[in-house]
Amino acid sequence: MARVNLKQPNELTGEAKKAYEELDKAGKVTNMKLVMLQDYGTYKAFMGWYDSWESLEKAVGLRAATIYAHSISTTNGCMLCSLFFISDLKELGLDPNNFETTENEKLLQELGQQIVKDPTKVSDELLNGLRKFYTDEQIIIIVGFGAQMQATNNFNSVLGVDVDQRLLPLKDQFKPATWRDVLDK
Repeated sequence: MARVNLKQPNELTGEAKKAYEELDKAGKVTNMKLVMLQDYGTYKAFMGWYDSWESLEKAVGLRAATIYAHSISTTNGCMLCSLFFISDLKELGLDPNNFETTENEKLLQELGQQIVKDPTKVSDELLNGLRKFYTDEQIIIIVGFGAQMQATNNFNSVLGVDVDQRLLPLKDQFKPATWRDVLDK
């Protein structure tokens, strides 16, 4: 259950109300967006995620982008974002718990995990591996999206944003990250 009170759409005013109306018209209202719309500046900042996603998808392709985003979200333990990407992987015909990756997808998975675990320890070897597939400009897009994804994960996790209705049937497929367990000791 969310840790903040959620304004109802009819309580929104100004730019937030206009943004809500556009989202509603396009069928793109989510619980996260409803929470963010309580502060239009926060909403605008986080909606940059979609521009970053578009750049990522152009740089690496839809499948690799989805695998990368899923890796970040599951490593970060964000249930809401993980469920979105579990849904997206299924739409691509992949079993989220058991699919084969190409070499570049495996490198993207590793980068996603490392960005969450300790971004200061991303190895030269990993970046050089990515350079076999991507230009420096594409690597900037990849890392930029990773940072944006992590921010989104943190927003949703800290505030306990409720899982969207359409994702509830997938809830039992979320496997919480366990890598942090050893850090607590």
